[in-house]
Amino acid sequence: MAGITRIRVGHEDFDVSEQMRLLERPERTAGAVVSFTGVVRSDSSVVKMELEHYPGMTEKALHAIAEKARSRWALEDIVVIHRVGELSVGEQIVLCMVTSTHRREAFEACMFIMDWLKTEAPFWKKETRADGSSSWVDARESDELAKERWGEA
Repeated sequence: MAGITRIRVGHEDFDVSEQMRLLERPERTAGAVVSFTGVVRSDSSVVKMELEHYPGMTEKALHAIAEKARSRWALEDIVVIHRVGELSVGEQIVLCMVTSTHRREAFEACMFIMDWLKTEAPFWKKETRADGSSSWVDARESDELAKERWGEA
């Protein structure tokens, strides 16, 4: 059975429960649903984050990452929703949801997608601090190392 791949990039917030309901259907054979929700964290004096992306290219990159995951694991459904625009501390940024017959595949695929998203999807982040100063966030070495653990996909 062909699964669902749903990729969305935009300003709108998302409801994790609603996304779960959208995956419910009689023919679903998956016994595992794993999801990750990323939020804007309070990192010292950060009060908001602005996320920008390259429309069209970003969605294409996310679809390619989802297909890489499908080529490695037996997955049924993949949902990736990533917000852009100005977000405050505590707001949701990203949702990755994966379904599979078994939990290990679902967990690994979800981690893989997030590790690849952090390094391969064209998003740019600017943090604004309480004092009004702001700066663009550089790529982190830890994100590259996380991606490398999967080998070349």
